[in-house]
Amino acid sequence: MLRLVSDEDVHDDIIRGVRRREPEIDIVRAFDVGLDHTPDPMILAWAADQERVLITGDLNTKVGFAWGRVQSGEPMPEVIALLENVGIGRVIDDILLVALCYEPDEINDQVLFIPL
Repeated sequence: MLRLVSDEDVHDDIIRGVRRREPEIDIVRAFDVGLDHTPDPMILAWAADQERVLITGDLNTKVGFAWGRVQSGEPMPEVIALLENVGIGRVIDDILLVALCYEPDEINDQVLFIPL
């Protein structure tokens, strides 16, 4: 099972839904680990260091910084980018599908867009 971290751009209802559906999942919010109002590159570096997949709703900057890490050879666990106007149930389903079905070494250096 993948270890996850969500940034400030992920609605708390999504995190609560993921936890409710899969109580054993290892997911933290950036806020919970002291990363609220932290620049995107620092959140990505923390996620890489902690070997956590980052879930974000920030399609404008965080995805670009993630690709920048890949291009510069820096470690980057997967980023799950949430597209707008997708039902919360579908988002929860897809996050759980990724978290429960992939191994960390299968998805490094990738950005997955949800819905899948």
